[in-house]
Amino acid sequence: MTAWDYSVTFLQYLIPQHVLSMLIHALTRSELRWVKNILIHFTIRIYKINIADTEASDIGSYLSFNAFFTRQLGAGVRHIADGDNIMVSPVDGTISQIGKIESGQMVQAKGRYYTVLELLAGDQLLSQKFINCPFATIYLAPRDYHRIHMPLTGRLRSMIYVPGKLFSVSPRAVKMVPHLFARNERVVTVFETNFGLILLVLVGAIFVGSMEISWHGKITPCYGDKIRHWVYHDEKAITIDKGEEIGRFNMGSTVVLLMEEGYFKQFPGKFKVGSVVYMGQAIT
Repeated sequence: MTAWDYSVTFLQYLIPQHVLSMLIHALTRSELRWVKNILIHFTIRIYKINIADTEASDIGSYLSFNAFFTRQLGAGVRHIADGDNIMVSPVDGTISQIGKIESGQMVQAKGRYYTVLELLAGDQLLSQKFINCPFATIYLAPRDYHRIHMPLTGRLRSMIYVPGKLFSVSPRAVKMVPHLFARNERVVTVFETNFGLILLVLVGAIFVGSMEISWHGKITPCYGDKIRHWVYHDEKAITIDKGEEIGRFNMGSTVVLLMEEGYFKQFPGKFKVGSVVYMGQAIT
């Protein structure tokens, strides 16, 4: 790591993370034509976004930068892998870590670890189900598609909002900020499938204006200071098909996928740190 890396990371401890994120939230929703067009053109050029993949390739059709950032893919751009027992990637992104949880310990980056218990905000009962299970951490860069989809058909059982910091989740920050994913604000979604429980943890980050959940709406902002739980009993249970959208990040962030030990023992060896995955691609 360079002196610049350390300086940038240290600065994140000092800045008002939530205040800045709320300002970005407002800016990215501006419907002033010149503001949103400048932001969209700049982002396309800097991150080399393939606008041809989107449902609407005319940037003038987007009312705000956020509408562009959370753009829908065009019909047929992504194929959802067939097979009830085939799990698919929930997002477009880059695998930052993949493997097996060992005695409740998860790899964040080389030499850095955090626990399932920390990630799940101290929920002992839920954490015990994922002590020695496969997991994957997928980073969504600004260039990526920012909607999250179901990896398997499942029934929603619960959701947890965990307040926290808003450190960057860039590869540099992940290597340098201890317990980052267990410190940042996040939303934990719990699904029951024919192959056991799966968790999708949506991790917030600096300048992530908000996270939205399909069945609930906007979770953040306003940013809370208390853990909140939602339980979906049988009469409230929602079944979501594989490949169906479940939420979106309104700026780049990370998804952590955990699978209860059972049918799925591990990910295929072809998936490694740095592998690029696409929503709907088979990952088991």
